[in-house]
Amino acid sequence: MLIAQKHLSKSFDNDLQEVIELFMQMGRLAAEHVMIATRALISADEVIAKKVIDDDHIINQLEIKIDEQIILLVAKRQPTANDLRLVMALSKGIVDFERIGDEAVKIARMACQLIEEGASPKGYSEVQHLSNQVRLMLLNAIEAFSRMDPQQAFSVLQGDTAVDEEYQSATRSLMTYIMEDNRHVSKVINILWVLRALERVGDHARNIAELVIFCTSGKDIRHTNFLQIEQVLQQITNVDSH
Repeated sequence: MLIAQKHLSKSFDNDLQEVIELFMQMGRLAAEHVMIATRALISADEVIAKKVIDDDHIINQLEIKIDEQIILLVAKRQPTANDLRLVMALSKGIVDFERIGDEAVKIARMACQLIEEGASPKGYSEVQHLSNQVRLMLLNAIEAFSRMDPQQAFSVLQGDTAVDEEYQSATRSLMTYIMEDNRHVSKVINILWVLRALERVGDHARNIAELVIFCTSGKDIRHTNFLQIEQVLQQITNVDSH
């Protein structure tokens, strides 16, 4: 893992290595929960839906464990500059991963509700498509963090725009369906909640990508446009080339 090698060479020890590995484990587990919850919804599998709900405590425990290790790391090492930025990014990132786990639980609960009430007549293809986009976006964000690759992180940010557009399009389509046929309103609304949860997962993936650019540039790029971010990336490239 490049991020570990990079910082271990700067005297960051096994404590940081363990935190990074737990961080990646937590992120991949959160991504897996989203995938499983979506599969449970589409295949009407209550068993795996309930497993996502039951296993959410694993993600929560990882958040607590990583948080505790970060506090110890700061107290023992008192990191500065780049090292402190990395530690801060890890601390913020686990909050996003925990919330992704929460969104997976919401999807799993909607799956259980639809299994109990009967399937929605519309919306499953939209869920599948958005889920695929969001999962790829999240995995790319995690990989970008592991490699500390700002260019890959920027691609994730661009992907979030596509996810937002897909979410809005699917929402409009389902709302139009409800207005034309109100016999299955509650079921379609459950699908709308699932789409909303997936869109939120995309937002959290974007946050992880922003942390990568923060770590590599020292710039907080939240609430900035793509042109400003590209200027930051160019500065990183210029620094690396010297």
